[in-house]
Amino acid sequence: MSAPPPLTPPAAPAELHITSMVVHAAPRRLAGIRQAILGIAGAEIHGASDTGKLVVTLEALSTDDMMARISEIQRLDGVLASALVYQHSDTLAAMNEEIDDVHGS
Repeated sequence: MSAPPPLTPPAAPAELHITSMVVHAAPRRLAGIRQAILGIAGAEIHGASDTGKLVVTLEALSTDDMMARISEIQRLDGVLASALVYQHSDTLAAMNEEIDDVHGS
């Protein structure tokens, strides 16, 4: 008699993590920091001030990936501070689900 095959846990559904943050950079290093942030997969800059503040969003497929991207930004030479503003995660299926508007269309 052979042993039953080992039980394998079902694969976790694919996720999407979205984070927004404000990054405060030294104004004289702003151009280089902008370029470095835009070089990070899933990063976008939505606004910037001449005083060195940037509004950044990040997308990643896991918590570990998201934390690595946040840390990468925080370690950039010239970044003075960063503040996490928003974080959301859900399955890709839920994120892609269409939602009717209030008029049912």
